[in-house]
Amino acid sequence: MTGLFLVNWKHIQRTLAAAGLLEAPGRTEDAAPAPPEGPARTPDPVPEVPRAPAASPAPRTVEPEPQPAPVAAPPVISPPPPGIPEPGPEPVRESGAARRESAGQPPARAEDPPTARRSIYFIRVERDGSITQSQVTRNLPVSDSPLLDALNALMSGPTGEERRAGLLSMIPEGSRVLGAWVRDATAFINFSEEFQFNPYGVEGWAAQLRQIVWTATEFSTVKNVQVLIEGQRHDYLGEGIRIGSPVRRDNF
Repeated sequence: MTGLFLVNWKHIQRTLAAAGLLEAPGRTEDAAPAPPEGPARTPDPVPEVPRAPAASPAPRTVEPEPQPAPVAAPPVISPPPPGIPEPGPEPVRESGAARRESAGQPPARAEDPPTARRSIYFIRVERDGSITQSQVTRNLPVSDSPLLDALNALMSGPTGEERRAGLLSMIPEGSRVLGAWVRDATAFINFSEEFQFNPYGVEGWAAQLRQIVWTATEFSTVKNVQVLIEGQRHDYLGEGIRIGSPVRRDNF
């Protein structure tokens, strides 16, 4: 039975080979080995390499466009109530310099110190030969010794214009005021020794003393004058002019 199957099997093989359905026996090429049975193997995944992030472009600085300054709205001016007159233009105020200029006076300079008007007395010889006192004024700087300032102005003598007007000083040349002070309404005035020598005699001594007394008593705090020579009290000035006690205006 087996031999019959083998004989038939060979016959079947030749038949299939002739039909091209089976390779003819006796070929030396071996068929490719079949892949081993078992579950299909999934290939290992290829690890992905992380990509570096693309660099972001630098931010651009956008400067704001300049905005026009806001225009303030004009103020709303309400008209005055009925019956109230509208205000007129503000009056123009003149400065001190403008007032002085309009009055014909020279403008005061900013650097000038403040001054005060002081009265001093010179002598005038009249046509009949009589001697009278004549008052003039000086603008003297303000100080703590106004009496001394007035006496020093007197000792400097009259100006050229005053001399042309006939004013003289009988105070001996070279005389100086060494000091002056007021106590109990009496002005004590200390002169240098030149004050006691007058080339015009008795009338000259009387005239020079009158100039001193009238100049000093222009101050409201002075009622009379005590004359001193080099700090000493003398009974007489020259010949017959008493100066041992305070002298008043009505003594002349």
